[in-house]
Amino acid sequence: MKDIFWVPFNYLWGREFLRAIIILLLALLVVFLTKQLVVKTAHRLSRKTANPYDDLLSKHRLYDVGAYVAGLLILHFGSAFLITLVPFWNKIVSLLWVIVGTIFILRLLDVLLDIYQRFPLSHKHPIKGYIQIVKIFIYVAAAIVGLCDLLGRSPWAFLSGLGALSAVLILIFRHTLLSFVASFQIVSQDLFNLGDWIEMPKYGADGEVIDIALHTIKVQNWDRTIVVIPTYKFLEESFKNWRGMELSGGRRIKRAILVDQSSIKLCDQALLERLRQVRLLKDYLEQKIREIEEDNLRRGIDPGESPLNSRRLTNLGTFRVYIENYLRAHPKIRKDMTLMVRQLPPTPQGLPLEVYCFVGDTRWVPYERVQADIFDHILSVAGEFELRVFQTPTGWDLKEGLKRLGGE
Repeated sequence: MKDIFWVPFNYLWGREFLRAIIILLLALLVVFLTKQLVVKTAHRLSRKTANPYDDLLSKHRLYDVGAYVAGLLILHFGSAFLITLVPFWNKIVSLLWVIVGTIFILRLLDVLLDIYQRFPLSHKHPIKGYIQIVKIFIYVAAAIVGLCDLLGRSPWAFLSGLGALSAVLILIFRHTLLSFVASFQIVSQDLFNLGDWIEMPKYGADGEVIDIALHTIKVQNWDRTIVVIPTYKFLEESFKNWRGMELSGGRRIKRAILVDQSSIKLCDQALLERLRQVRLLKDYLEQKIREIEEDNLRRGIDPGESPLNSRRLTNLGTFRVYIENYLRAHPKIRKDMTLMVRQLPPTPQGLPLEVYCFVGDTRWVPYERVQADIFDHILSVAGEFELRVFQTPTGWDLKEGLKRLGGE
């Protein structure tokens, strides 16, 4: 009796599996033929058209989804030739529909993101992080729907069970949540945009922002290296954005030279006569000398008296005025921004004389050229004011000193 039922049973299941394999092979063949004949033709036509948007469909392989859909239609209608495997077959087909639908939505989002990034607005308001958040939700939703199809349960019942795991989910997605908040703050408060120069020394970042994503910010340093910083770190750490400098149109020079304090002195008549020949100082010296003479005359001070009793010009003060006039006459220095030459507190290495001004070109190379030209001139003319620039003695200085001692 047992053998009577066992033979039909084996025969029935064998036919079912054979039909299932034939349908599966037919679906794979349809996918292959669709890719070779239809999808490749679509890619080729996209490259030939002038419309840039269909190139994006080809780039992100959105046409390939059509081949998957064709194969799924074979599997879907092929269930009509099955009997005992239909429940299991339908669950697998439903899961595949969910996977293909997810792939289509994700690739469509990539296409929309690429289209958005072609507009100038994308540099100021990047949405890549938000697209990635949407993708995460799509992945989670697809996983829930797929599991519910396989288990034959309602998605709402499954979601209600996740409430008890909320603490675990928050722990797992902690960095994602922090990155989302950071991305929102970066965009809403306009902290930085694509192309901005930012500086974050703790992470070795000093260059241009090239990508703003959900989890990471990419910065290409000026030495062409790329630093990847977690997005949420921009909520925890400080950073410098140089955009304000670029928008202002002026890049600051803030550099000092060290003047040997032993070379600072009152200007004698010979030095004043020589400096009067300098065009940048002529008007200043005539006005200042006249002012001092009138003040000394009013106070009844004889020119032959001690210099401590009267007002006198110093070589350092005159040098400071000369540098300031030189900067005001320089064609590449902004006159509408702060411009001054000031003394800083004396140090054991000398008296710092600081130049503070702004170059009209914010580009790095032109800025450095202007700054170098200015200090080349300042260092070379200091001797004309009988001032010495301080530097730590070198081997050459010691050698020259020993030579002089030997000569004496």
